Amino acid sequence: MTTYIMLANWTDKGVQSVKDSPRRLDAAKKALKDMDGEFKSFFLTMGQYDIVAVYEAPDDAVAARFNLQLGMMGNIRTRTLKAFPEAAYREIITSLG
Repeated sequence: MTTYIMLANWTDKGVQSVKDSPRRLDAAKKALKDMDGEFKSFFLTMGQYDIVAVYEAPDDAVAARFNLQLGMMGNIRTRTLKAFPEAAYREIITSLG
């Protein structure tokens, strides 16, 4: 599984119905699970982003599809980072020669 870090902000629509946000999170978790992915962490944050989530998906295509589905709902806008765990980081750096 590949790890992704999602940085999200509520849209005007999303913040106007913020009380529904926990229900939307549950639906997002189910949608990702149906794609064979899984949320690992979820945070309400203060600062540049409203939400930070860490999730795993089988591949980049699944992550892209998941993010597009979230965006189509109109409640959040996301930026997603592909994350490399420490072991992969060390392998990448070591391969530089």
